[in-house]
Amino acid sequence: MLQVNNISFGYSKKKIVLDGINITLQKGEHLCVMGESGCGKSTLLKAIYGLLDLNKGSIFWDENQVLGPEFHLVPGMDFFKYVAQDFDLMPYISVSENIKKFLSRFYPAESEKRTQELLEVIEMKAFENTKVKNLSGGQKQRVAIARALAKEPELLLLDEPFGQIDNFKKNSLRRNLFKYLKGKNIACIVATHDKNDALSFSDKLIILKNNTIIANNSPTEIYQNPSEKYIASLFDDVNEITINNKKVLLYPHQIKIVENSELKATVLNSYFKGSFWLIEAEFEKKSIFIKHHTSILSNKNIVLKLLF
Repeated sequence: MLQVNNISFGYSKKKIVLDGINITLQKGEHLCVMGESGCGKSTLLKAIYGLLDLNKGSIFWDENQVLGPEFHLVPGMDFFKYVAQDFDLMPYISVSENIKKFLSRFYPAESEKRTQELLEVIEMKAFENTKVKNLSGGQKQRVAIARALAKEPELLLLDEPFGQIDNFKKNSLRRNLFKYLKGKNIACIVATHDKNDALSFSDKLIILKNNTIIANNSPTEIYQNPSEKYIASLFDDVNEITINNKKVLLYPHQIKIVENSELKATVLNSYFKGSFWLIEAEFEKKSIFIKHHTSILSNKNIVLKLLF
């Protein structure tokens, strides 16, 4: 089990990046870390991996304390793997050779079997003999994930793992990867801006703001009951509406256009989103967003029903 106990870290005395962070994670559980750029997501992963010396607090994996560069000549814990955004691959050897680099040469048959298994997970069987320098950024990202999995770490740390991968590959890769991790009982922490990583594939979700955790719960609970606009805005457009002197946060699908209501608005724009239209309207002198099945002409008056 991972235990992050009240840790704080700053790159200088004036620049605190993590402040009073507490996390627990069981073996095989998946945690997602969300927040705006600069909130400390990447720094948190580095601290957990052992790349930083903490100002305060401690980190344990079972009985093993995670210590930083002050205590280790080569920082980083052997039973964790960390995939950073820069990948750090070997460019002049092939995809399969990059993966095999971390497998035993004394058991070539097992090494080859493991390599082929991971090539299937990242959907790059066709590129196994391609030199890494000839791959796209998204392909390199997938190789970096496979290489990290070569020795089956107990905890995998992923920093924006699908950021450079095309959308048509991203969804199937996510399903393959997280299914594989669950099957192998590998714990995982993902730092991401993507709500799909958080909502569909994590058991726990934490939100960082101003260097500390402001929400720590299941993805369902945090999405359905955001405590502030900042949290809701990480998942979708969010409307802040005052009803009976009380501010209410509503996603676009929680506002319906109906035939009869006392709540009146005027359409400003319609944006095509594929399976629906996002209607921007003026309501009580503020812009709001509504999910609707068709477009609506600008300047048309509409009436609304709020679902909360």
